[in-house]
Amino acid sequence: MVKHLPEEKRKKALFYGLAGAFVLRFGSLFAISFLVNVWQVQAIGAIYLLYISASHLLKRYVFKKEDTHKETKQSGFWPTVLKVELADIAFAVDSILAAVALAVTLPGTSLPKIGGLDGGQFLVILAGGIIGLVIMRFAASMFVKLLKERPSLETAAFVIVGWVGVKLALYTLAHRDIAVVSEHFIHSETWKLIFWGVLAAIAVCGWFMSGGKKQPEGAQNEQKNSTRERA
Repeated sequence: MVKHLPEEKRKKALFYGLAGAFVLRFGSLFAISFLVNVWQVQAIGAIYLLYISASHLLKRYVFKKEDTHKETKQSGFWPTVLKVELADIAFAVDSILAAVALAVTLPGTSLPKIGGLDGGQFLVILAGGIIGLVIMRFAASMFVKLLKERPSLETAAFVIVGWVGVKLALYTLAHRDIAVVSEHFIHSETWKLIFWGVLAAIAVCGWFMSGGKKQPEGAQNEQKNSTRERA
């Protein structure tokens, strides 16, 4: 989302994105007892993730001829930050709900309850949230650099976003008020293996299909001439 911005603004957008993720993730944590029962929140997140994934893929591979003259018209700084924050909302709800689902299986403690959760379980989720945010900040910078070296990885990244949207959509459909998908399946080891297996396959395929960044024609010609001279 931020890679089209100048380097200085890109760093600021990532910083604001991290700050927004911090606020939204902990907001989700404190409001988890409310969010767990509101399937509409998950549905909005799923729709948004699927939209940005499909929008990118369609523009790049289906409508590429019509959009080539518009490539220079990228979102400005604040619209880009807004997009990042909207993505943060979806990921915050998804990640905190997943963290709570794991933490509630831990043994109870004598600590006072916080927001309807056992104090010890709450602290585990809190620690996980902080660690996740720190890792996310460094990972974001790393991926921006990686996308410069392997531009085609951008497609794999958006496919992964869409796959996470599918996951969130299935969680929504498994909600007790909808019950289109079996709640047992969505929490089963089979689904976890399918989700992480497909995600890993997308990442691996994206890596090997992207290749390195192509050299400019001048550099390629110089290399060819140098090879001929050696021969």
